[in-house]
Amino acid sequence: MARYTGPKTKISRIFGEPILGNGKYLGKNSNPPGQHGANRKRKQLGEYALQLREKQKAKYTYGLLERQFRNLFDEATRRKGVAGEVLIKLLEARLDNTVFRLGIAPSRPAARQLVSHKHITVNGIVVNTPSYQLKPGDVISLKNKTANNSALTSVIRGKNPKFSWLDYNEKEMKGVFIAYPERESVPENIKEQLIVELYSK
Repeated sequence: MARYTGPKTKISRIFGEPILGNGKYLGKNSNPPGQHGANRKRKQLGEYALQLREKQKAKYTYGLLERQFRNLFDEATRRKGVAGEVLIKLLEARLDNTVFRLGIAPSRPAARQLVSHKHITVNGIVVNTPSYQLKPGDVISLKNKTANNSALTSVIRGKNPKFSWLDYNEKEMKGVFIAYPERESVPENIKEQLIVELYSK
């Protein structure tokens, strides 16, 4: 499956946020990217530009390309609830994102690689599809062979306690997707209503 493989700091500088990394260069150089970035003033963006920018931010944050993102949005509109909030819930329920949230991988790209290389199981069955949608009660764990690989397990940092929709057992290296998260629990700075407005045009 295709994914963005370009420079991460450049993307972070476009949005002025560390959406693809730790953002250590943003403080030193927060100008827009490009040769004339320092001399170029940030323009006041119009309505469409703001909506498009928010969609791009969400796509880069969760590692999706346009077709995947549009399909997920269409699924969100078919479900009950506010479309924007449902979209965030579906993004958070992706297997690669959940592996990252559980602390099994240090980043979403690393989590995607673990899943693609068949290191992750869901309810005891190996799943190698990063976009796999988890359901409440699903158990996520490392494959037995992977759990004995110190090179892979050394990067496990454990779940952040603020992610209340997940549970993680460090000894067994197993996590549970308890429920879909409420919007206010998701830390990403994404204005999902702008994305809904963009796709509603």
